[in-house]
Amino acid sequence: MKDEQELATWEDAVIWLRNQPDKRQLVLDAFYDDPLVKAAERYLASAEWQAVLKFLEHRSGRALDVGAGRGIASYALARSGFAVTALEPDPSAVVGAAAIRGLAAEARLPIEVVEEFSERLPFDDGTFDVVFARAVLHHMRDLDGACREMFRVLRPGGMLIAAREHVLSKEADLETFLDQHPLHHRYGGEHAFVLDRYVGALRGAGFTAIEVLAPLKSPINLFPYTIETLRTAIVERLSARIPVKPVWRAVFASNGVFRLLLSLAGRFDHRPGRLYSFVCHKAQA
Repeated sequence: MKDEQELATWEDAVIWLRNQPDKRQLVLDAFYDDPLVKAAERYLASAEWQAVLKFLEHRSGRALDVGAGRGIASYALARSGFAVTALEPDPSAVVGAAAIRGLAAEARLPIEVVEEFSERLPFDDGTFDVVFARAVLHHMRDLDGACREMFRVLRPGGMLIAAREHVLSKEADLETFLDQHPLHHRYGGEHAFVLDRYVGALRGAGFTAIEVLAPLKSPINLFPYTIETLRTAIVERLSARIPVKPVWRAVFASNGVFRLLLSLAGRFDHRPGRLYSFVCHKAQA
């Protein structure tokens, strides 16, 4: 196996992660496990994707999965009735375009795979009804250009969902975020922006309505937690400090109360790299 200094690709980093026994749950949560079709099925059934589907309700047509990676979102979009194009510049059979082609063939789904970067989309204006980008924007070298391209290829009335983007409270937090990331030291490809940077790039691209989903308010950002598993984890943690579990369970029993407490907690959540999502609309012509 290559030593740490020689690992230079995303594929190398993921293979390394798979080989760490203590990282097995992280591999599963990130859908990096094989067989890929089973990982894709788990994503399709996840609380995250079910929350995405609520935004896609009553929408159909052509969908572009930007930075498609292994193709789990392409798979979910196709299974949800969209004609899918997966954009992925990495040719890898583990984490890139070849993996998507293999997944599409095994699942017998007509997913078109295009090997290109997000900053230069090889499609005509107004080609797609939906653009989906999962954990993509925070990697961009040209965030403004990428957002303009996604806006350009959307049809009037189309929607961009940019899911699970890492957000900083201030630029000085970037180093802390990168130090804490489990794979950045392996391939050096991670990044994050402050919230206003994302919103400014999306607004500057032309999106007229931008819904910002905060870290603790949407299942998209909570995954691999759900509201229920997060509630259980909080009760366990509090009970370890003050051992009155029935009391904590009673306090958090009401969904309304628990969601209110999460909303309040979100105001004090300044973790470097916490996850936000953005649901953006292109105005009708």
